[in-house]
Amino acid sequence: MNHLPVLAVTSGEPAGVGPDICLDLPAADLPCRCVVLGDKTLLQARAAALGKEVRICDYDAAQAPEAGVLEVLHIPLRVPCETGVLARENAAYVLSLLDRAYEGVQTGEFAAMVTAPLHKGIINDAGVPFSGHTEYLAEKSGAEQVVMMLAGGGLRVALVTTHLPLKDIAAAIDGALVESVATILAQDLSSKFGVENPNILVTGLNPHAGEGGHLGHEEIDVISPALARLRESGMNIHGPYPADTLFQPFMLQGADAVLAMYHDQGLPVLKYASFGKGVNITLGLPFVRTSVDHGTALALAGSGRADSGSLIVAVDTALTMAQHHARVS
Repeated sequence: MNHLPVLAVTSGEPAGVGPDICLDLPAADLPCRCVVLGDKTLLQARAAALGKEVRICDYDAAQAPEAGVLEVLHIPLRVPCETGVLARENAAYVLSLLDRAYEGVQTGEFAAMVTAPLHKGIINDAGVPFSGHTEYLAEKSGAEQVVMMLAGGGLRVALVTTHLPLKDIAAAIDGALVESVATILAQDLSSKFGVENPNILVTGLNPHAGEGGHLGHEEIDVISPALARLRESGMNIHGPYPADTLFQPFMLQGADAVLAMYHDQGLPVLKYASFGKGVNITLGLPFVRTSVDHGTALALAGSGRADSGSLIVAVDTALTMAQHHARVS
């Protein structure tokens, strides 16, 4: 197993389902070496509470583990964790998992990083301004811009804007933003997914893509001109299309990704098609990072009802992306 790619998997918020789903990694028999970053004692206690017979050992890069063993890079909790109950004192612990994974991808120790869910609110409650994994990793790595893309159910959907109130979206979208997001999407589809000359379909912002200006002018004034400039540069990009009709098999045939204008325009369709098996991907980073498509699910933690499907897909996707990325780097 020493020749296998090594992926870092952060176990996320300790009170949530992150530790639960990480315990399922050995049984997934993935073609890589998954190293779970987290508190070893917490993982052992959660396994015992769930009745899961999982052998857990300390990660040693110089020594190959036995098959079916969960390797853990032990990072201790700041305070004991009660399942399902958030603790501000452990916010620093959650961030330390990300810091160690980032350090590992920077040095080449890890080929990619996969993140289990964390709780943004409790980190902010601890006095640390924090808006999410994506922004935190972008700042650490110095990435100028990152793009959120979810994949699953045969779809890839990227977003021009992410976590904005609806009332702020139209003002946030300008031609430069559409062009930069589309460029990152096309570049990463090529470099991290091996898609040559990716075919990208773009939604409009307004109902019926503005209906010729009767339902808004963003398509005419902003989106269409931006797409025309991208096509002139050689990008294979088309639209804007009405979002309510774009997500149909005959429209998506041959498409490599959809670029949606805002969060709840593109993601409900994708999550309907793939929830529990989808993966959240951060494009624009100088390394590969994927995540699950769900939150901490505090009420499910320790219950045995948490589904590890999305984590397994996230690891598998990260592995594929890392292999493509290594070939072009």
